[in-house]
Amino acid sequence: MALNFPFTAIVSQAEMKLAITLCTIDPLIGGVLIFGDRGTGKSTTIRSLAGLLPTMKSIAGCQYHCNPDSKILCSECEAKKAEGVKLKVENIAVPVVDLPLGATEDRVVGALDIEKALTQGIKSFEPGLLAKANRGYLYIDEVNLLEDHLVDLLIDVAASGENIIEREGLSIRHPARFVLIGSGNPEEGELRPQMLDRFGLSTEVRTPSDFKERVEIIKRRDEFERNPERFIAAWEKSEEEFKKKISKSQKLLDQVAVDDELLEVATKLCAHLGTDGLRGELTLLRGVRALAAFEGKKKASLNHLKKIAPLALGHRLRRNPLDDSSSGARIDRAMQEFFADTAK
Repeated sequence: MALNFPFTAIVSQAEMKLAITLCTIDPLIGGVLIFGDRGTGKSTTIRSLAGLLPTMKSIAGCQYHCNPDSKILCSECEAKKAEGVKLKVENIAVPVVDLPLGATEDRVVGALDIEKALTQGIKSFEPGLLAKANRGYLYIDEVNLLEDHLVDLLIDVAASGENIIEREGLSIRHPARFVLIGSGNPEEGELRPQMLDRFGLSTEVRTPSDFKERVEIIKRRDEFERNPERFIAAWEKSEEEFKKKISKSQKLLDQVAVDDELLEVATKLCAHLGTDGLRGELTLLRGVRALAAFEGKKKASLNHLKKIAPLALGHRLRRNPLDDSSSGARIDRAMQEFFADTAK
């Protein structure tokens, strides 16, 4: 089993860590896209996510991790239930699945189990990465370099929450609801707008400019690589406390109130920025609620909205060929204009 760098040991990159944390509190936010310089801890931070997640209930032996409390089950669990078989329940770790760039379509969606077909003459389905990621997280490093046909496939599955396979005499339909997390370097290529829109939050990370921070990053990384077990043990208490805070936030989430006045400000802000559709407003609603819960508050405020807006709307801005500044700078400027106007 791979040993991941502790999340709470990561130095700097507060915006990236906040975006990931909010998506663990409320997966409906829609995932995170992290773009930025090479070597800034993007992959390390995302892979450390597995250590933060509480366990979840699953039907024992189900290859899709079906939720025993849900009315929507996979065809195998439905068949067992119809036959009167008592479905056993177990607690499992929330899956965090890597989708490598070189993965084939069969590996992603699943395919005919060739071994069983040849040795036993049985036509059986071998689940792919989408099945393994159901009810969990699907991580794509260098997401902007992903092949177009896989991008199309992911867009379809993300929209429907189901993976449908019709090939090689197989007709399979199974749940595939996951939080999409992507990272990449914008210098190596842009992400298609259709895929970009599927991410709830986005953030740009830069190489830290503070020399003390850089020294601390180097020291911690060196300690981890020399003795990962000892380093992880040193941060175990901090990780447990953070995990408890996330669990507490998840329980508080449904109690957080968001006033109509705050929603009205959110919609006016989206209109001012010229964002397409209503995903921006929905993400703002879910984001401010998750942030309030994370801070232990039962009511979302304008300050929460101001903090979430750059994360939720930065990647939804329309391109301006006459403005070559970053999306972060553009949204900061637009927000200053908007809140200055509303204050008058």
